[in-house]
Amino acid sequence: MNTRPGDPSPPPAPFQLTRYFTATSLVAFVVLGVALYFLERGEQQFFASVQREQSAFFAEVQAQLLREQRDTARGNLVAVHEGSHIALTHVFANALWSSRIAPLVDQARSMPLDECRRLGAGGMPAAAQAQQACLRDIGARIIALPGFAAADAAARALMRGTTVFKVKVYDLRGLTVYSSESVQVGEDKAGNAGWQSAATGTPASELVHRNRFSAFEGEVENRDLLQSYVPVPGPGGVVSGVFEIYSDVTPLLRQIDGASSRIQEATARNQVRLEEAAERNQGTVAANATKLLLTIAALLVFIYGALLFFVRNGQRIIDEQARAREQAALREQQWHKDKMATMAAMAANVSHEVGNPLAIISGLAQDIAQWREAGDFDAASPKMIVEQTARIADMTRRITDFATAGRETPEALDINQLVRAVCGFLAFDKRFGGTPIELRLGERLPACQGVPDHLTEVLMGLLQALEEACEQEPGADRALVVATRSDGQEVTLRFSTTAAGHCRLPTADPRLESARRRIEGMGGRIETGVSTLEIHLGCTAPEGTHRPAPG
Repeated sequence: MNTRPGDPSPPPAPFQLTRYFTATSLVAFVVLGVALYFLERGEQQFFASVQREQSAFFAEVQAQLLREQRDTARGNLVAVHEGSHIALTHVFANALWSSRIAPLVDQARSMPLDECRRLGAGGMPAAAQAQQACLRDIGARIIALPGFAAADAAARALMRGTTVFKVKVYDLRGLTVYSSESVQVGEDKAGNAGWQSAATGTPASELVHRNRFSAFEGEVENRDLLQSYVPVPGPGGVVSGVFEIYSDVTPLLRQIDGASSRIQEATARNQVRLEEAAERNQGTVAANATKLLLTIAALLVFIYGALLFFVRNGQRIIDEQARAREQAALREQQWHKDKMATMAAMAANVSHEVGNPLAIISGLAQDIAQWREAGDFDAASPKMIVEQTARIADMTRRITDFATAGRETPEALDINQLVRAVCGFLAFDKRFGGTPIELRLGERLPACQGVPDHLTEVLMGLLQALEEACEQEPGADRALVVATRSDGQEVTLRFSTTAAGHCRLPTADPRLESARRRIEGMGGRIETGVSTLEIHLGCTAPEGTHRPAPG
C-alpha cells in the first residue's frame, strides 16, 4: 500500500517471541538430547570395552602366572634332583671309580676313536655307516675288557632299589666307556652340549620324556626322566670323566602337573565368574544409563515446558504492552484531535470576541474623529472603549494561561491556576456550550511537583469524558463543577455535576485509564463515586509556597 508524504508510517508488528522460541528452542533441545544420547551410548561402549580388556588382561595374567608356576616347579625339581645326581655321582665315584671305572677309562684311551671320527668326516651315508661300524667295534672291545663285567655288576648292585634308571660314563674324549644299556657303549658324545658343559666342570640337566626306556629293572614306558651330565672330580679338582645319570621323576612331575591343572581349573572358574560379573556390571550400567537418559529427557521436557510457559507469559506481556502503546498512540491522537478542535473553536471564538470589540472601537474612533464641537462629545464612548479593550485583554490572558500551562518538564504546579487555564480553554469548545464549567477553588493550596502537560491532559480528558457522560442527562441547568481543596499535605480535585441524574464515567473508558496512569505516575490516585470523581495528589511544599485562590 502506497503512503503519501507526511502520512504517519504504520507501527511495526510486535515481535513474535513464542513462535521463534518454540522453533529455536525445540531444535536446540532435540540436538542436546541427541548429543546426550550418543555420549551416553559412547560411555556404555567404552565401559564394555574396558570390561573386555580387563577380562582379557586377567586371563592373560592368570595364564602367565600358571606358566611361571609350572616352570618354577619344574625348575625347582630339576635343581633339587640335579643336586641329588651330583651327590649320587660322588657316591658312585667313591664306591666304583678308583676300583672299577678308572681302569676301564685308562684302557679305553688306546681305542682308535680319532680314526672313527675321520671315517665320518665326509658326511656321506657310507662314511656315516663306516663310522658307526667303527664305534660299535670299539664298544665291543670295551665290553670285552676283563674288568667291564665286574664294573657292570657292581653298578647294578649299587643302583638297585633307587629311582636311577640308567648310568653312563664318558672319558674326556666323549667316548662312552660304560653304560647300563650295553649297546650304547662305544658311542661318541663329544658333540653333546651336556657332555661339553660337564667336561668343563659345570653340571647340566634337563627333563626328558621317553615312551620306551631301558632301565636297570628292565624296559619301562611313558616315563618322565631327569637327565644329568655331572663331572667327576679327580686329583687337584681336575675333571677325570663325566657321568650321565637318568632318574625317574614321573610321580613328582605328575604332582606338579596335577597341581597346575587344579590351578588352571580354578583360574578358569575365576575367569568365568569375572566374565559373569562383567556382564552383570554391563547390564547395571546399561540400566542406569537408560534411567539417566529418561531422567534427562524428563528434565528437558520439564525445562522446555517451563520456558515455554514463561515465554508465552512474556509474549502476553509483550502483546499487552504493544496494545497499550497502540492505545496510548490512539489516545495521543485523540488528545491532539480534541486539542486541535478546541483550538479551532477558540480561534473562531477569538476571531468573534476580538473582532466585535475592534469593530466597536473602530466605529467609536470614527465618531470621535467627526466631533467638531464640545457639545458633540458622548461620555459613554470612552467607557465603551475601555470595556471592549478589557474584553480583548481577558481573551488574550486566557490564551496565555493555557499556553503557559502546557510544559513537559517537572516543576512546582499551581493547581488552581492550571485548573482555571484548562477550564477557560475548554470554554471555547462548542461541546461545553450546554454544559458550563463551574469553578470552586480552595485557598492557599500547596504547590505540587509534576509535569504541567500531563496534568493538563488529565483535566481535559476527564472534563471531556464527563461532558459526554452528562450530555444524555435531562435538564437545561446542568453544569460541571470543579472544586479544589487542601487536606494537609494532599490536594484534592473533585469533579461533580449539577444534573438531576448521575453522570458517571464507564470504568472501561480509555481516558479514565490514561488519567489513572498519569496520576499514579505523579504519586497520586483517582477515586470514583456514584456521581463524583476525585484526584488526590500528594503535595509537600516548603513554607511560603502556598498560593491563594484567584480572585
